[in-house]
Amino acid sequence: MAQPERSPWDLPRAGTAPTADPVAHVRPLTSATLEQHGARLTVPTYDRAALTPAVVHLSVGGFSRAHQLIYFDEVAQRRISTEWGVVGVGLRHRTLQEALAPQDNLYTVVERSPDGERARVVGVLTDYLFAPDAPGAVLDRLADPRTRVVTMTITDAGYLLDPTTRTFTPDDDVRHDLASPAAPRTVFGFLVEALDRRRRAGTAPFTVVSCDNLHRNGDATRAAVVGFAALRDEVLARWITDRVAFPSSMVDRITPQTTPEERAAVAQRHRVDDRWPVITEPFSQWVVEDTFCNGRPPLDEVGVRFVRNVTDHELMKTRLLNASHSALGYLGTLAGHERIDVLMGDPLFADYVTRLMDDEVTPLIPVPEGIDLDAYKATLLQRFANPAIADRLSRLCRRGSTKLPHHLLPSLRQALAEGRPHALLTLALAGWIAYLQRVDDDGRPVPVEDDRGPHLQALALAGGTDPRPLLAEEPVFGDLGAVPGFADELAGVLRRLQRDGVRATVAAAVLAGAR
Repeated sequence: MAQPERSPWDLPRAGTAPTADPVAHVRPLTSATLEQHGARLTVPTYDRAALTPAVVHLSVGGFSRAHQLIYFDEVAQRRISTEWGVVGVGLRHRTLQEALAPQDNLYTVVERSPDGERARVVGVLTDYLFAPDAPGAVLDRLADPRTRVVTMTITDAGYLLDPTTRTFTPDDDVRHDLASPAAPRTVFGFLVEALDRRRRAGTAPFTVVSCDNLHRNGDATRAAVVGFAALRDEVLARWITDRVAFPSSMVDRITPQTTPEERAAVAQRHRVDDRWPVITEPFSQWVVEDTFCNGRPPLDEVGVRFVRNVTDHELMKTRLLNASHSALGYLGTLAGHERIDVLMGDPLFADYVTRLMDDEVTPLIPVPEGIDLDAYKATLLQRFANPAIADRLSRLCRRGSTKLPHHLLPSLRQALAEGRPHALLTLALAGWIAYLQRVDDDGRPVPVEDDRGPHLQALALAGGTDPRPLLAEEPVFGDLGAVPGFADELAGVLRRLQRDGVRATVAAAVLAGAR
C-alpha cells in the first residue's frame, strides 16, 4: 500500500509548551528579529534580497500562504534556486496588506497534527500590492519580463463562466475594465492588459496557473482570459490563445480561517507576534500539468507532481474530498455538530462518509497513475478527524451553489445515468436543501453563506419537501430535475429528514446500503 504524500517540508518539531525562561517574551516578526525567532521556529536561511520576483499570485489568502507559497519557499530554503520569489496581490480587502507590511511580508505557518505542531516563517513573499490602491503597480509587475508565472486563487465563482456553455459572461466590473484598461478591477482585466503590454513590447508571456477547485481549472482560466480579450481585440485574443499556457492543476490542503484565539495561541507557544499566522494540516498536495510557456519552476524537487493530464487527480480529489466535505458539512450541521473532527468521532457519520466514498463514488472515478486509492481514502478519513485542525462545518457549508455542481452533483448524475447506487449521494443533496431551509434538528437557525443564498432559500422554503422548484434552477442543477423519478426519490428523503431527523435518516440509509 502506498504511503500518503508528505508535506513539502520536513521541519524539526517545535516545542509545544511555553518557555519557563522569565526573560523570554513575545517578539514581533520582522526581518530584524528573524535570528531571535530561530530557536523556536524554522526561519528563512536564504538571502531574501537575492530572490528574483518571478511569480505573481493573484488574490492571496490563507490557503495560498499555506500551500503554493510554501513550495516556492522550499525551493529557496533548499538552495535549489533563487529565481522564483513571489509577489502577492490583494484584490478586495486591504487587511492582509496591513498585517504583512509591518512584518516585511514575513508570516508564520503552523502545521498541526494529533502528535503536535511544527512552525516555520515563510520569506519567499518579496512584496505585496493591494490592487485597488495601486493598479498601475500591479500591471507593471505583471508586465515585468522577470514575471514568468502567475498563480491565482479567486474561487470558482470568480471565473464568470456560463455553467452550461463555459463561455465568458461579463459583469459590470468587466465592462469597467474594458473601458478603463489601465485601471482594472478584475483578475481578467489585469491579466489581459498585462499580456497586451507584453505582446506590444515583444516580451514573452507568462504562464497562468489556476489553483481553484474547479473542473479543468486551466481550461476555465483560458476561456475567461481569451473571452475577456476577445471583447477588447481579436488579434490579442488570438495571440493569447497561441502563446499563453494555462495548465490545469489540483491543489489540496485543509486550511481553516485563523481566529484571534489561534493567533494568541501561536504567540504564546512560539513567542512570535504575527498579525496573521496561518494554521494548516501536515498533508499537502499539488499536481500540475506540465505545460509552461516561459520556464517551469523546479517545484518537482519539493514535492509537486508534474503530469501530462491532471483530470484523474482532480476527479479523485473533488469527488472524494470536496464532495465528502459538503455532505458532512450539511448533514453534520443539521445534526447539531460544529466541527468535523467531532463529527468524525461519531461512528454513524464516519460510517456514512466511508460508505459514500467506497460504495457510491469510487466506482465512478478513474484511478490516477501512481495512486493507491484505498490509501488515499484512509488518509482523507484521518485528515477529517484531525482534532488539532478542528475544521468548522460552517466553512465547509459556504458557497454550496458553486461547490455542489462541481463536486457532488456530477457523481450523482453519473450514478443515475449508469443505474448505480446513489442513495447516500441523494441524502447529501437533501441535506443541502434542508440546510437552505435554515433550521437544524433542534430548531436552531443555521447560517447560509452563498451568493445565490436568498434566491435558493426562497425556492427551498417554497417547495418544502418538494424539491422541484429548486431543481428547476438549471445554473445549479442542469438537467438533474428532468431525470425520470429522481425528484420523487429526493422528495422522499426530504420527508424522512423532516419526519425522523438527520441521525435516523442517515442510519437508515447506511443500513440499507450495507444489505
